[in-house]
Formats: sequence, structure tokens, C-alpha cells
Amino acid sequence: MKYEDAGVSIARGDRAIERIRRHVESTFTPWVVGEFGHFAGLCRLPGAGPGAPLLVASIDGVGTKVLLARERKAYATVAGDIVRHGANDCLVLGARPLFFLDYVAWGRLEEDAMEEIVRGMAEACREEGVALLGGETAEMPGVYQDGDFDIAGCMVGFVREEEVIDGSRIRVGDVVLALPSTGLHTNGYSLARKVLLESAGALDQEVPGSERSLGDLLLLPHRSYVKAVRPLVERGAVTGLAHVTGGGISGNLVRILPEGAVARLDLGSWERPAIFRAIQERGNVPEEDMLRTFNLGVGFVIVTRPDQVQGVRDELEGQGEACWKLGEIVSGTRGVTWTGVASPRG
Repeated sequence: MKYEDAGVSIARGDRAIERIRRHVESTFTPWVVGEFGHFAGLCRLPGAGPGAPLLVASIDGVGTKVLLARERKAYATVAGDIVRHGANDCLVLGARPLFFLDYVAWGRLEEDAMEEIVRGMAEACREEGVALLGGETAEMPGVYQDGDFDIAGCMVGFVREEEVIDGSRIRVGDVVLALPSTGLHTNGYSLARKVLLESAGALDQEVPGSERSLGDLLLLPHRSYVKAVRPLVERGAVTGLAHVTGGGISGNLVRILPEGAVARLDLGSWERPAIFRAIQERGNVPEEDMLRTFNLGVGFVIVTRPDQVQGVRDELEGQGEACWKLGEIVSGTRGVTWTGVASPRG
């Protein structure tokens, strides 16, 4: 079973992005900062003087995780997911999240579920210290069936231009550290559902090695890394950050690498959570597809100088945050390479 067998083609998505690039870049005004394709967009405020903060904006959805949320009535969970996802994307650029906008579409609006969605968003916004500034609710019969819904959200933040973290300071010899995910977060659910949910009652079955049901593991929240990583950003301890979402560890880490930098990562440096072993074994999913589809237990990546590694780890572990060395930056053609053998848990 490959991701494309579940209806999602990463290659098709990559080709589409390249085809739209010139159209997007043709709209760039003199106030746009940075290049196409980062985790969030950067823009100056017209007329703002030197030292004024840049606006940072990121938009995304929670994907087919909404289908599980509907079945388990876990509306607040996926609503909080999209807020935390946006906060993480702003964090990657060194930015603070400022406010959030949501879009919720229905086949037929369900009032109780809608309230749960907004409650979940509001709770996550309070945790991140951002305002739920506005949103849009749409009923679209014919596009969605009764019971169907979808969620998307835009996070806007700010950062001073001299404090932007875009990966340009990454150098050969830097160390790559990893922070754990809570599970799938909000990516790879089309493949996970295709592989795991073909039998009745599958969501209630215990996943070997986890002592938790499949439904519980698949609906674990997409966690926020802001409180853990923000202090490191403020004291200049990082040279690059990556939020591991669609495209897996490689597909997201490569987005911040400068030319001539290769991230050489060790597959054996961590134990994959049991949910990923279940997906790979039950679906006979090729390792390449696992790496390109899922975070595999790595939710966020920090790149730092060798002399900063111990201080970074001490600070994170002092907050109760697990952290490990994932790899290092070496010289070569820009990209990500893997060494070692994966160490599954369960």
C-alpha cells in the first residue's frame, strides 16, 4: 500500500506547486519578504520605519482527520489542531502568533458541533496567546453531504526582520535535534485510514505496544512547540527550525536548507511510536512512503551550532521536553540523506 493508493499523490502535489509558482510570484509586491515555498509568508507594512515588525501568515487544514473527528464527535480536538499547526508554522520563522482566522464548511450546519469546533479553537487560541479574530461558516449542500464538514485556518504573527529564522544561517557542522510528535498530528490520515479502518470496530481495537485503542491514537492532538522552543529563539540558540507536516521529515527539513548543505539523519536515533509500526505492517507500506508521508514520531526539528547543543538540550529537558540528536549538517548537494536502521516500538 502506497500513499497514492489511498488517493493522495505527493508527486502530483509537488508538480502543481511548481506550476503555480510563477503565478504566485507575479503578485509579489515590494513589501513581500523572502521566497515562495516557506512555512509561512512574510510581508512588511507599507510605510513602516526601520525596525518595524514584519507580518507572518500561514494557512492550512486538518485533512481527512475530520472524518475520524466526525465519527468520534471529537470536533474540539481537530479545531485545536489547526490553531496549534499555524502557531508552529509561525514559530519556524522566529515569529510570535498574533491572531487566527477560521473557515468551517458544512453540508448542513450542525449547531452543537459548530459550538464544539469554536470552543476547541478558542481554547487553543488562549493557550497560544492569540485572538480568534474572525472566521467564516459556510453551508454547501451538494459539495458536502449532511454530516460532512471541513476546517481550515489562517494564523497571522509578527517578527522583526533581523530576527527572522529562515535557515540561511545554517552551516556545515551544525547539529540537527528532534522533538517528538504526539502521533500523526494532521498528516497522512488518508493512508492510515485506508490501511487501518477496513474492518468494523477497528477504532476500538488496541494497538500492540501502545495499550491504547486505534481511535485514541489517531485522534491525539497536533501539539504546539511554541512554549518549548520560543525561549531558544529569543536567545539566538538556533540556526534553523522545521515543522514536520505533509512530506515527512525530509520534505520539511529540506525547505530550510541553504545551497551546499545536506542534513544527514540517523533512522536509528529514535523509536517510532507503535501507531506507525501498525500502519507499515498492516498495509505493507514501503519505507520510502512512510518517510514521505508521516512524521514517524518527529514533530519538530531544531538546527543549532555544536557549541549550543548541550545548552539547548538542557533547557528543553528542564521543561520536561524530550529531545535527541537526529543528525548533522554536512557538505553536498542540498537535500536530506538517511543512515542507520529504523527502530520501531511495540
